[in-house]
Amino acid sequence: MNSKWKMLLLISFAISLMLIKHRFRIKKHLQKTSHCWVHETEEPQLSDWFNPKKRLDVITTTDWFAPVIWEGTYNTQVLEKYYKRLNITIGLVVWATGKFTGEDLKQFIQSANKHFMIGYNVIFYILMDDFSRLPHIELGPLRTFKLLPIQPKGKVWEDLNVIDMKSLTVYIIKHIKREVDFLFSMTINQIFKNDFGVETLGKSVAQLHAWWYFENAKKVPYERRPKSAAFIPFGKGDFYYDSAIFGGTPQEVLTFTAEYQKAVTNDTKNGLRSTYECHLNKYFFINKPTKLLSPEYNWDPTFRTPPQIKRVKIARQSKRI
Repeated sequence: MNSKWKMLLLISFAISLMLIKHRFRIKKHLQKTSHCWVHETEEPQLSDWFNPKKRLDVITTTDWFAPVIWEGTYNTQVLEKYYKRLNITIGLVVWATGKFTGEDLKQFIQSANKHFMIGYNVIFYILMDDFSRLPHIELGPLRTFKLLPIQPKGKVWEDLNVIDMKSLTVYIIKHIKREVDFLFSMTINQIFKNDFGVETLGKSVAQLHAWWYFENAKKVPYERRPKSAAFIPFGKGDFYYDSAIFGGTPQEVLTFTAEYQKAVTNDTKNGLRSTYECHLNKYFFINKPTKLLSPEYNWDPTFRTPPQIKRVKIARQSKRI
């Protein structure tokens, strides 16, 4: 009996050792898998996908170390690998108001459908003041659009830009912030010419003005009246930004729309009126953007194209809307 019990104990001990060893292997494998998953879903470092030395002919990094995206400075493959795993959705707001025509909207949407965030979920938010001018719209896979009416005018002094920003504020709070991970706002008088991809995504994204980037910085048309909320003193300012494009996370866009409305209200109380673009520039002067898009992303083909412009992403139409 003793020998039998000894044999049973030895077998039990051996089985226990095997189970412990097996559990250890499983745990180690799970830890390794978890580490790989976390590593692959971590946001790439700037140096992983952005190389400012590739374009020594232009400004590629700001004083606050934000990247300026030019053709040749970014590695799309690294960013694609990261964002594809996150299954992100990008929103694009286009303002189909004022003097636009159905053809303007059709050209914008058709070109965006072809070049904007290819391979990703995209929602086009079309803000309109007259739905009767909506053209027939056909979209590719992963793309959809939503029609949103412009909010009614409130106070007498509210111009179209104020009404537009009020409308965007309402819709971001109401549903957009839950529908998309990133959001861009663009004017309708633009045509996409080449891919506008994930290299443009960031917390707060500003567009460098195509004309003023190459001009004397002392001449930029900042608001110079000290009593205006958009005031930037002479000798101050970083860049002159174009109001045709801005973006970021929905929360950052919402912050700007709220600050803009507050600034316009203050100016109105002081008997002043500044431009929407001046207010945008003041906002980005105080709240530095985390990513800047080069003039290649919003080039005016009526300008003489300098050698620094390697690949036009968006071409502005000559008429301002």
